[in-house]
Amino acid sequence: MEKYMPYLAVVVIQSIYTGMFLLSKAAFDDGMSTHIFVFYRQAAGTLFLVPFACFIEGKNSPPLSFITFCKIFGLSLLGITTSLNIHGIALKYTTSSLAAAASNCLPTITFFIAFLLRIESVKLRTCSGVAKITGIVVCMAGAATMALYRGPELHLLLHHHLLSSHADQLNVTHDSSGYNWTWIKGVLLMLLSICCWSLWIVLQAKVLPSYPSKLCFISLQCLLSSMQSFIVAVILEREAYQWRLGWNIRLLAAAYCGFMVTGLAFYLQTWVIEKKGPVFLSLSTPLAFIFTTISATFLLGEIIGIGSVIGGILLIGGLYFVLWGKIKEEELLGNKLRTLEHKGNTSANIT
Repeated sequence: MEKYMPYLAVVVIQSIYTGMFLLSKAAFDDGMSTHIFVFYRQAAGTLFLVPFACFIEGKNSPPLSFITFCKIFGLSLLGITTSLNIHGIALKYTTSSLAAAASNCLPTITFFIAFLLRIESVKLRTCSGVAKITGIVVCMAGAATMALYRGPELHLLLHHHLLSSHADQLNVTHDSSGYNWTWIKGVLLMLLSICCWSLWIVLQAKVLPSYPSKLCFISLQCLLSSMQSFIVAVILEREAYQWRLGWNIRLLAAAYCGFMVTGLAFYLQTWVIEKKGPVFLSLSTPLAFIFTTISATFLLGEIIGIGSVIGGILLIGGLYFVLWGKIKEEELLGNKLRTLEHKGNTSANIT
């Protein structure tokens, strides 16, 4: 039973992200400010993470220099505050299923940024290098397809609107007659959000060695992003009633994203990476797209266009091309190291 636990964990992780896409979209369609939502989400995540960080790593955490603090502040501003605020606006313009599909771009864009920063390399004369380049091209084609081609709509028999306000939003985000510039703008903002997220992942590898306490590292970023998000919300949102939370979808969405996504999903992802590696976790990301598409259709009444389905499939294909190339490179590197080790042992035995 224990060997199946990582597989169960990735299903739970992607189910949590499905809930995030659905509840966030429902809250935005109910009229909640995206900027205030980000603040409440990060505040809830901070309340969850900081006590654990203090209890588990508080006594053993290394001293935090001013330069390292500035780097962490910049990371939280770019990869959390900016990324989540842009993502919220994009989600308001599009659908939860598109947000889930676009998340499959993350490994591909992360690799591309790492390549531009010369952290990753591509050998064009090898199968792995060709696979990586193919994955980037296919991913770009998928993003362009989702933005520019809507196509015929897929109408299922059962549509139940979780919120009546969501039904009104369908007329805005789903217009098959010609180009919908609101939709295109939403897709571009979604990709920009993922680029910020990818850059955050890449830059963390540069900053983390100077402050290796991972839980404190993430908790500090969450705390800083809460402060940053509060300032952004105060500047951009002038309506006082937007800050009020009742026993409604807004409170549920903010609490869920803070506790379940920032808290539980973070822990499960760390556990899965430790057990099976980051590639195994990345291979599971299409599950969120499948779960969200089905759930959004039946619960929120989202009407899925053929273009979104084709674009999502292309994004998943690009993801697997890049991951396959990465796996092959790691296998070749492992074989070379084993060969060198074998030669070294043979030479030692001879002498």
